[in-house]
Amino acid sequence: MRTLCLGGSFNPIHHAHLITSRSVAEKLNYDRVLLIPSAQPPHKPDSATLAAPADRLAMVRLAVADDPLFSVDDLEITRTGPSYTIDTARILTARGEGPVHWLIGADMLMYLPKWHRARELIHEVNFVPIARPGWQIDWESLPPEFRSLREAVVETPLIDISATQIRQRIASGLSINYLTPPAVCQYIAEHRLYRP
Repeated sequence: MRTLCLGGSFNPIHHAHLITSRSVAEKLNYDRVLLIPSAQPPHKPDSATLAAPADRLAMVRLAVADDPLFSVDDLEITRTGPSYTIDTARILTARGEGPVHWLIGADMLMYLPKWHRARELIHEVNFVPIARPGWQIDWESLPPEFRSLREAVVETPLIDISATQIRQRIASGLSINYLTPPAVCQYIAEHRLYRP
């Protein structure tokens, strides 16, 4: 089974995550999209707006509960310490789920050389970069070994939804309907997440 991994804080998960990952899976013939919520995102170590790992995991599970394309793995939630992609990829490989194909947005691609053990990671993971709305990839600013990812870029639908936007709308008392699945909207309301 060809699996496309999508990791992230999912704070909260929203339709752009789901639509873009489905689009890539369909274009590149992946059988499954594996969503991997991070417990402690290394690039957001002390974020006051980060919901508890258990809440973010619950929302991801609710978002894809009835969709056979998607699976959810809690391996980063149950592991201690920062959620480093290289550790996750090695666990997946050890479980027989390799080679690991990892979806990465254009915004994160520019930070990839600064990821934990990035030069090892680039050789252990098949990154699938996606072109997102509003982001230009400055390939020349990346170290040479990362520029080869240019050949793997996949264009996805232009969906301008962000978790930041959703959290801001909640804090302002505005509706988040149609930005994230109804079950996630309900969970956020019931657990009073992202409120001031």
